[in-house]
Amino acid sequence: MQMAGLIDGARKVVRLCARIRPGEKVAVVADTGAVSLAVAEALAAAALEVTPEVVTTVMTPREVDGDEPPAVVAAAIAAADVALLPVSYSISHSSAVHGALERGTRVLALPAMVNPEMLVRGGPEADFEAQAPVCRTVAERLTAAASASLRTPAGTDCTFDLRGRTGNAHDCVLDRPGKFSAFPWIEANIAPVDGKVEGRLVFDGSIPNLRLGGLLRSPVVCTVEGGRIVRVEGGPEAEMIRKVWASLGDAAVYNIAQLAIGLNPSILTLTGRWTDHGAFGTVHIGIGTSANLGGVTRAVAHFDGMMFRPTLTLDQTVLLEDGELKL
Repeated sequence: MQMAGLIDGARKVVRLCARIRPGEKVAVVADTGAVSLAVAEALAAAALEVTPEVVTTVMTPREVDGDEPPAVVAAAIAAADVALLPVSYSISHSSAVHGALERGTRVLALPAMVNPEMLVRGGPEADFEAQAPVCRTVAERLTAAASASLRTPAGTDCTFDLRGRTGNAHDCVLDRPGKFSAFPWIEANIAPVDGKVEGRLVFDGSIPNLRLGGLLRSPVVCTVEGGRIVRVEGGPEAEMIRKVWASLGDAAVYNIAQLAIGLNPSILTLTGRWTDHGAFGTVHIGIGTSANLGGVTRAVAHFDGMMFRPTLTLDQTVLLEDGELKL
C-alpha cells in the first residue's frame, strides 16, 4: 500500500486513539523490519500534522515478544507525552514501557503488523469511542469479581483468583496520562493473583507469538498448577512453544499472567494474526510477565494463547456464554 493510502489510518491513530495535541512530544518507535518502517513513517507524518515535536527511533527487532528495547529507546519513550510503537516484536510488557507509563507517557502499541494495510483494515474500522464504554464496563466487572471460571468446548476448564486485582480497559482511547492500549484490538483484561490459577487451558485458536501465519493446526493443551504451566501437550505447535520457553531459561515464562476478553466488533473471528487479541467474544490468556497488567511477575517474555467460544463466569455471573457477551 502506498503512503497516501496509509495516512487516513495513521490520522485515526494519532488524532482519535492517541489524542495527540499541539505541542506534545511524540516518540515513534520502529525497528528495521520493512513493515515497521512503513507504518512508522505514516504515523510520524500524521503526528507532524498536529505537533512539531515528533522523534522516530529505529532499533533492531527484538528476539522475543516482551523483550526490552535498547536503553536509548527506553529513554525516548520515557521523555515523550505519547509513544507509538509499531514494532515487529512487542515491547509492551517490557520494564521500559512500564516505567514510562508510571511517568505519565501515553502508550499505544501497534505490534507485528504483517503488512501496512493493517493500519487501515481488519480492526481499525471500529468506532473506538463508541465501544469504549463496553470495554470499561467489562473491566469494571473483572475488578469487582473475586474469582473467574473459564470453560470452552475444546476442553478448557480453569479457575482464576482475582481478589484485589484491577481490570484494565484497553479500549484504544488514550484519554489520560499513563494509559496503555494496543491498536487495533479492544480488550478488557486482568492479571489474576500470581500463583492462584488452576486447571486446564486448551488453545484451539491461535498463538500469534509463534508467527505461524494462521490458526493452530492442533490444539495446545496446558496443565496449570499453582499459577504456572507445568505441562504442554499437543502437536507440532505444542512442541514449538515448549522449545521456545525452554530456550529462554526463565521459569517465570510459564506464569499465568492475564485473563483477557476481545471486544472489537470489527474483528469477528480468530485468524492467527495479532489482531486476534481483539476478536469479539473470544478469550486469550497471557503467559509470562504480569507486572504491566497489575501483577507482580516479571519474565523475559509474554505470550498469548487464543480460544474459540469461551464461557466465562465471574463469581456466579456469566459474562461470556459460548462467545456471546452478556451485559
